[in-house]
Amino acid sequence: MRLAGKRAIVVGAGQTPGDTIGNGRAIATVFAREGAKVLCVDRGFDRAQSTAAEIGGVAFEADITSATGGAAIIAAALEHFGGADILINNVGIGGGGDGPAHVADEAAFDRIMNVNLKGAWLTIKAAIPALRESKGAIVNISSLASLAGANMIAYEISKAAMNRLTLSVALSNAKHGVRCNAIVLGLMDTPMAINTVSEVTGVDPGALRAKRNAQVPLNAHMGDAWDTANAALFLASDEAKFITGALLPVDGGMSARVG
Repeated sequence: MRLAGKRAIVVGAGQTPGDTIGNGRAIATVFAREGAKVLCVDRGFDRAQSTAAEIGGVAFEADITSATGGAAIIAAALEHFGGADILINNVGIGGGGDGPAHVADEAAFDRIMNVNLKGAWLTIKAAIPALRESKGAIVNISSLASLAGANMIAYEISKAAMNRLTLSVALSNAKHGVRCNAIVLGLMDTPMAINTVSEVTGVDPGALRAKRNAQVPLNAHMGDAWDTANAALFLASDEAKFITGALLPVDGGMSARVG
């Protein structure tokens, strides 16, 4: 019951189809298990509702790329819970024309930046008043691609900017008691990382898993969404009450060898 009495918003709580669990659903599940009331937000109501029904949460559909979407999320938290203590920004897209700088598609760049960076900013902007009132916590889900890579320019830049957004929000809200941290994920075995990539590339899921596992220093094995959820639980809980502006690697040691 490490989150007993807490009111959490998990943006991206829906589940991409696949044979494993995604980060958003795992975070929502762990938070509910630890005593939080959870608003499960997703761009599709059916996906939000699936997670909410499983954990006893509240489902809400929203488009985070518009300011009205962020405002609606906070309004829903106020309506159902009377406020908010935790905001999880777990939204990230890629592909669809992304690539190295010399070949990436402009429309893909705009779309990815709009969702991954602008969406997180607008949601945070809308949530800050409620989080200042509760002296709450924000956890952004970033990626090792923010530190290394050369083949997904839009995704890499969007996540690098999310890291900077995390530090800026942490410092500008520290005096108000609001903490903001990010989890920098390495290679994870989630439906979006495996099933979606397999469908797009035509690579067999087993072969894709084997290739990704071989790149991880720790036990030559990817992490999973429960690793993400447990890190988010710590950063959102009062156990991390003196931690803000941190970029926590959850990557099996991959970032330790960057450079």
